[in-house]
Amino acid sequence: MKHPKVLFGVLLAACASLFVQAQTPPPNAIPGSTSSTPPAPQPAPASGQGNSAPTTLSVDVKVVTLPVTVRDKHNQIVKGLAKEDFTLTEDGHPQVIKYFNLDTNLPLTLGLLIDSSMSQRTVLDQEKTASKAFLDQMLAVDKDKAFVIHFDSQVELLQDLTASRDKLKAAVDLVQESGPQMSDASDSSSGGSSGGRHRGGGGTQLYDSIYLASNELMKKQEGRKAVIVLTDGVDRGSKETLNTSIEAAQRADTVVYSIYFKGERDGGNNGNNGNPGMGRHGGMGYPGGGGGYPGGGGYPGGGGYPRGGGGQSEPRVDGKKILQQISGETGGRFFEVSKKESVDQIYATIEEELRSQYVLGYTPDKTNSGPGYHKLALNADKKDVTVQTRAGYYADR
Repeated sequence: MKHPKVLFGVLLAACASLFVQAQTPPPNAIPGSTSSTPPAPQPAPASGQGNSAPTTLSVDVKVVTLPVTVRDKHNQIVKGLAKEDFTLTEDGHPQVIKYFNLDTNLPLTLGLLIDSSMSQRTVLDQEKTASKAFLDQMLAVDKDKAFVIHFDSQVELLQDLTASRDKLKAAVDLVQESGPQMSDASDSSSGGSSGGRHRGGGGTQLYDSIYLASNELMKKQEGRKAVIVLTDGVDRGSKETLNTSIEAAQRADTVVYSIYFKGERDGGNNGNNGNPGMGRHGGMGYPGGGGGYPGGGGYPGGGGYPRGGGGQSEPRVDGKKILQQISGETGGRFFEVSKKESVDQIYATIEEELRSQYVLGYTPDKTNSGPGYHKLALNADKKDVTVQTRAGYYADR
């Protein structure tokens, strides 16, 4: 009669031992890291179980990650730095860099945003040829993904996220310049893959394209994320503003690279071009927002942000300064296509940069990191170098 009791006790002890082992987290797990692989589902704890180890994987710990590029005075990328070579502050408060990596094997998500408005008609073929070559060289097989968007009087996703280079290059081939007076909704001659275009003429929804790419596509992705915009930087007709498009990219941890092509101008008028009420400044602010972009005031290039309505011709917008601000605030770079630097050379520079980035991470102090925007300052303890990273981040409410 004693044997069944002994056997039952041995089985109970073995089960308890296995349960405790299942509850123990791996020693190098990053708690709550937004960029780390999610932990495997944990079994429900037994009633009265005193083991508190699983809570270290479920606490809400925000890890802010920064893609960083360092260049010397000759504009060459600096490699071989360690986390001790950097100093970081958030809103003026020193931070401890806990995570540091130079791992170019992290998955890369790319977005290609091509301006197909009338102002780009003379350079569109050049943009398309260089873009296809870049996608072919940049994407690693079965690991990296990309999408293609074109924008003019509307924003259109030509190819959703895919690892297929053939699909991406085919999508780039679909990009065509918008006609000045085309309002035909039944443009079926271009094939079914374009989804039907409604071209009202004269629009360049740059801000909307960045906002939608960041908020609808990039925000859900992990790893390294970058958007490349090819445009003259002049927005006409967007519902979003410069400020909200930058904010969307920052919230999605997305770096924006700008490739500036000086476009043709329509008689010097960069206004709404017959699209009143299309959401210029006012009435469209970011949810919960209010006020302008942190640290900012005035629209770059002077003159303030063009106010909507009124029917008056808007002041001339400096597209170059617009793109410089977008890239500067998100941690990317601004490039200008010229005789000295072709679009192919620019793409080669972007490719080198994306393959040579440091990734820094830290956990903000909860007492100083309330909801809203937080300004970051990162410096390298090395002479004659320039550190390129994003200017800040948004904490969730």
